[in-house]
Formats: sequence, C-alpha cells, structure tokens
Amino acid sequence: MAHNNYTSPSYTASYRILLDEAVTSLSQVVTAIGDTGASIKGMDVVGQEEERIKVDITCDTSDSEHRRRISDVLGGLTGVELRTVADQTFLLHIDGKIQMQPKAPIRNRDDLSRVYTPGVARVCQALYDEPRKAYGLTMKSNSVAVLTDGTAVLGMGDIGPTAALPVMEGKAVLFKQFGGVDAWPVVLDTKDTEEIIRIAKAIAPAYGGINLEDISAPRCFEIERRLKEELDIPVFHDDQHGTAIVTLAALTNALKLVGKKIEDVRIVVSGVGAAGSAIIKLLQAQGARDIVGYGRAGALNADEVTDDMNADRRWLAENTNPRRVKGSLKEGLVDADVFIGVSQGNILQPEDLKVMAKDAIVFAMANPTPEVDPVGAAEYAAIVATGRSDFPNQINNVLAFPGLFRGIFDAKVSEITTELLRVAAVAIAEAIPEDKLRPTYIIPGVFDKRVPRSVANAVREAARVLPHIETVAQESARPLDDIDEKLWPSPDEVTQH
Repeated sequence: MAHNNYTSPSYTASYRILLDEAVTSLSQVVTAIGDTGASIKGMDVVGQEEERIKVDITCDTSDSEHRRRISDVLGGLTGVELRTVADQTFLLHIDGKIQMQPKAPIRNRDDLSRVYTPGVARVCQALYDEPRKAYGLTMKSNSVAVLTDGTAVLGMGDIGPTAALPVMEGKAVLFKQFGGVDAWPVVLDTKDTEEIIRIAKAIAPAYGGINLEDISAPRCFEIERRLKEELDIPVFHDDQHGTAIVTLAALTNALKLVGKKIEDVRIVVSGVGAAGSAIIKLLQAQGARDIVGYGRAGALNADEVTDDMNADRRWLAENTNPRRVKGSLKEGLVDADVFIGVSQGNILQPEDLKVMAKDAIVFAMANPTPEVDPVGAAEYAAIVATGRSDFPNQINNVLAFPGLFRGIFDAKVSEITTELLRVAAVAIAEAIPEDKLRPTYIIPGVFDKRVPRSVANAVREAARVLPHIETVAQESARPLDDIDEKLWPSPDEVTQH
C-alpha cells in the first residue's frame, strides 16, 4: 500500500514486543520494520519473560496508517508477540501540555495572608487608585492571551475550539520556552466577529497582550483591526505577522546569496489570505516593488476589482501587480525571481519552476504538504525553504513571536507597528553572519537562543528611537535587567495601603 515518503517525529511510535530469538532474530524484526519505510530511532531490551526477551522499538512513521501497518507486520512474524503500541505524540499530550505554578511557595500562615486575604486587599486598593500599576504588581506585565475560535487551524481548517486547544497549549509552551512569556490559551465557542471582539475586550484587563491564532480570513482582519483600535494593549495575529516576519528574514538572506536586491526582483505569492496578505505588506515595507498575489481565481489585478471584494483583498489588488499580470499561477511564474507559497499542497510540479528566472528562490510553506515537492524543486531553484522541520530552511514562526513579545513587554509598547515587525525580521536575518550563509542555511534554527534575545533587543531599541510608537509608560522602556520604579508603589504608598 502506498504511503507518504516522509517520516516525521510527529508520528513517532514505540512498539513493545516479546521475542523468541530461537524462532526469529531481532535483526529480522528490524528489517521487517525498515521495509515499511519507517525510520528506526531506538531499540532497547527492557526485560525478559521466560524464554522471550522484551524489546521496545521506537521509530518515526509517516502517518497513522503507516503506524498501524507496522503493527500488522509485527503481528505476522512468528516468534513475535506485540504487547503495546505507544504513540509518542499522544503520550506528550496526556492531561495537556501546560500547567500553572506559583512563583513563590505558600509555606505558612504569614505567606498565605500576603498572597491572599487579608494582605492582597492592600494591593487591590493600590491598583484601584492607579490601574497602571498592574504592570508592576500583577501578571499583566508578562502575559499574553492566545485567542482562537478554531476556524483556521493549520492543515485542518475549521475544527472548532476544543480540537484547537492542543495547538494553543503548544503555542503557550513556545512563548515560555523561547521568550520567557507566560501565555494562556483562550478558546472561544463562537464564530461571531462582534462576539469575539467583545470577549477579547472583556478579558483584556488581565493580559499585557493578545495573540490571535487560527481565525479564518477575512474575519481575522476585522477582528485584529478593531481590537487594535479599541484596546490599549498590543494585538498580534501570528498567522499573519509572525509568518511575514520570518518570511522576510529568510528572503533577506536568500537574496544576499543570489546577489539580488528586493526592490529589483519579481515576487509571486500563492495564497492571499491572512499570511499572504501580511507577507506582501511587510515585503513592501522592506522595499519590494513587483509583487503579484494569486488566489484561486488567478492573479489579483487592479483592473479586475469588483464591488463585492472584501476590503483587504481589494487593497491587495490595487496596491500590487504593477505590471497588471493576469492569468494562472503557472503562467505568472515566468521570469519570476521568487515564489512564496502560503496556500495548499501539491499545486505545482517541480518542472513548473523551469520558467523562473536564474537563481530562483522558492519558499513552499504550505503544511504539512508543501506547494511543490522540495526535493524536486531544488533541481530548478537555487534556494528552497519550507514550513517543515524535516527539510533545510524551515520558515517557523517560533523565531519571531517569543522575542517580539519579549521586546514589546520590556518596552511597554501598546501597539505593534509595521516598523516593529520589520526590525524583528532584520534581527532574525542578521543572526546569521553573511560569511556563514549557505543555500541550505538562510534562516537560524528554532533552538538558536540568540534569536529571541536579538529580536527583543531590536524591538526595544525601535520603541526607543521611534517617538510615534505609543507605550503604556514611555519612561518605562528599559533593559531586561532593570526595574522601572515608576511602575511600583513608593514606600509612602505601601504604608498608606
């Protein structure tokens, strides 16, 4: 039976077997598993029962059907008894991936009286008198709500709030791991735009920022726009702007390698939803002039604007495609220098890229299946990137959002501007020295600890030098290791309360 050629850590399975080596050797078992296309990662003899050895075999598979096929293969071998199959991804999710822990232990009655009643009333009174001090006396200074309705979950679409919760938990883990930011999943059982806006505004007092996640277009544009207008905390839509930041970073370094300038290249973007729209706007902010966006009906073109177009798509049609290109995506690839895909898998064949300009750059970022096979694309393009972790040059938003929020929280920024997004992208790109750039290394690895720090520093510096950026307390923009005493009660205030 045919199966996906790519094994993945997201489909890691562990098989516990009892093996009678007098009948079947362990090497025969390994060969049988390998013949299915699995990648064996580990094999441990963990015990013995009578004359049989107990063995745990762990391997990466390509999908659930592949995992089950291995079970059938093992079950069909003489001298082998399959005891258990453990899906490592599901095991990692048991009881969720996050938990709340206190920052200080409650060891006695004195601790309890300070953390809770009656002592907490003094802090409540201080915040009632001056709400701004919530940034110094509550979790607000370092917390973000990861808010979704589950209508546009990557690779799955509209799966609803409950099914989306594991993604939001994962996002919260990444915020903490890479940026030291406390994030809280907020999944909403509504698709109503006005209700989502109302709920977000209602919960905002507890948070220093809101990260919108996996909300379908075009509703996500209106939700983000309204919340930015009506809240005094930063609002960020990662599907749009996180993707745009990392895409610009990768493209910046790719263009260095091929000796081209962003203002001179022809760029084709497949997919003009949330991510595609934000990518186009951020590339333009960096100087790109010739971008053509493609939706299901073909190229966006100012000559074909209609009255029923939503405002965001209309803006793209009127502000891109200066050559008035028309037709299909494949036709639009002719002489293009850059292809950026944020649409759907397998819409192109590798040979379709032959018509692109010399030293073409291809970012096929649809997940889990890229727009074009990356291995085949490398035969025609100088540089290839994807959204997958099992190919070089992964365009991964985790390079952007933890450091971005770390920086805006440190600087007390109340609005995330295009300039902050742009400087974040430049910081990511500059994490790789030019003499270290390679066609397979245009973007830092997600575990490069320098990246979130560099992004945070760049955002903090931009907030200082750009006076038009509003902050919660402009005088409180500070380094990580400083404390802004203006956000804390004075000794006199502590005595009064």
